Amino acid sequence: MPKKSTIRQYFNDIAPSYDRLNHIMSFGIDRSWRRKAVRTIADQPEVRRVLDVATGTGDFAIAISQKLPAESEIVGVDLSEQMLEVGRQKVQGNIVLQQGDVEHLDFEDNSYDRVSVAFGIRNFEHLERGLSEMCRVLRSGGKLVILELSYPDNPFILRCYKLYALHFLPFVGGLVSGHKEAYRYLPKSILAFPKEEVIVPMLHSVGFQNVEVQKFTFGACVMYVAGK
Repeated sequence: MPKKSTIRQYFNDIAPSYDRLNHIMSFGIDRSWRRKAVRTIADQPEVRRVLDVATGTGDFAIAISQKLPAESEIVGVDLSEQMLEVGRQKVQGNIVLQQGDVEHLDFEDNSYDRVSVAFGIRNFEHLERGLSEMCRVLRSGGKLVILELSYPDNPFILRCYKLYALHFLPFVGGLVSGHKEAYRYLPKSILAFPKEEVIVPMLHSVGFQNVEVQKFTFGACVMYVAGK
């Protein structure tokens, strides 16, 4: 795993083309994954305080805000200032985007009803520390929702996935963004990220309870839902 500073630079460099490439390279399927996660976050029509970690350009924060009452407060934090700058051109109303590090969140204990992270947890330099911080700022009775890319268990589908992820994705990503190295890192980070047999016990160890796991599209995406 590259150092935090290297990952920040990768995302600063690819920020202008990030949104477009995300949808192209997932063939638009990522939108359905996001909708399922948003429904889990906005499960009741109540005013919520939501912290979206690794918010990137704010797409997930925007989707959450559209399903919650207007009085709700959504705060998005991300390491990359360039990703946030792209996001600030899109967000409005009750969404605030600010630079921050998940390992040292600048928020009080028990201050959010929901904490979310979509497609960013695999970029944490110290995973357990990041999970612990998210648990700290989540109020008792609150909910954590993690949406992350993974890889299929089926051997044949996995071979096809690796061919696409390790060869096609870096080529197209580098061509469009001008930063091939970042798009080499991204698929490798998916294949290196632990699966649920590691993540679930880690969530329990930092204080989360009642962890549920859902897999989408042959296991290409996983959603973790946990309470506190």
